[in-house]
Amino acid sequence: MADRRVEGFFKGEVLTYAYLLLYISLSSGQIFFNKWVLSSKEINFPYPLALTLLHMIFSSILCFLLIKVFKVLKIEQGMSAEMYATSVIPIGATFAMTLWLGNTAYLYISVAFAQMLKAIMPVAVFILGVAAGLELMSCRMLLIMSVISFGVLVASYGEINISWIGVVYQMGGVVGEALRLIFMEILVKRKGLKLNPISIMYYVSPCSALCLLIPWIFLEKPKMEARGSWNFPPVILVLNSLCTFALNLSVFLVITHTSALTIRVAGVVKDWIVVLLSALLFADVKLTIINLFGYGVAIAGVVAYNNHKLKKEASRGSPSESEQPESVAMVTSSSSNK
Repeated sequence: MADRRVEGFFKGEVLTYAYLLLYISLSSGQIFFNKWVLSSKEINFPYPLALTLLHMIFSSILCFLLIKVFKVLKIEQGMSAEMYATSVIPIGATFAMTLWLGNTAYLYISVAFAQMLKAIMPVAVFILGVAAGLELMSCRMLLIMSVISFGVLVASYGEINISWIGVVYQMGGVVGEALRLIFMEILVKRKGLKLNPISIMYYVSPCSALCLLIPWIFLEKPKMEARGSWNFPPVILVLNSLCTFALNLSVFLVITHTSALTIRVAGVVKDWIVVLLSALLFADVKLTIINLFGYGVAIAGVVAYNNHKLKKEASRGSPSESEQPESVAMVTSSSSNK
């Protein structure tokens, strides 16, 4: 009996680490995959809006097939037309904004620097949360926000080849993601609807695709028609879109088998892996001591922020809510994320 318990324990541990490894690998790989597609001379497809639109269309079709046709997955019930109009549409619009601007930033700045700028996310979420009445201003939170901001500023100062256009795009993506998380929190706390990542993709992907289609028609479609020459093999397109979907699925698996704390720690590990690997994979990445020091300070602030949020949520006695932001963050998005 004891042997079976030990065996079951080790099987559970191995499975947990396997899911974490899958999440970190897919999350990191998707970032590099998108950067390669957008920057590669072989494919010649510098259209981040079009790429993100293709991802959302692919996700919408695949979710529909899995849920409505093959009935492999189930979605939570309770989504009304009023709730869709007031919550899902704003979430879809801000998600589209996040992916569009985040992917566009890769045309101007390195993967490593983009990742460093993303560390400012908790500051944007906190400021918007205070404005929306979801967060309370405190000396502890002000200190944490100051540490994160200082770290990002130092990392930016240490960047050798800085492009302010890329910084503006990346910061726009950060604001879009912060707005999306605020809308998600309103959807969960004020309207009481809890959705897993599959349900979120099912509801949000078509809305995001529509929000991306409109600017694509006016901004990138004329350029693509005028240029008329790119080599985007269908196999690469399907693999790229499939990786995005698989990443969302891996988040669901990690959340199901671990905790909110575990996936947040995994997210920090993933960020460092992306920064260090990008220095090895891309010639345009030149990391400096100032870069790494600033990013280290910012990550320390992010860890303190996560710890503070988890303790606060645990004191309320609502573990399901503590996991909810991560389950809906869709860090598997085409740009980055959670």
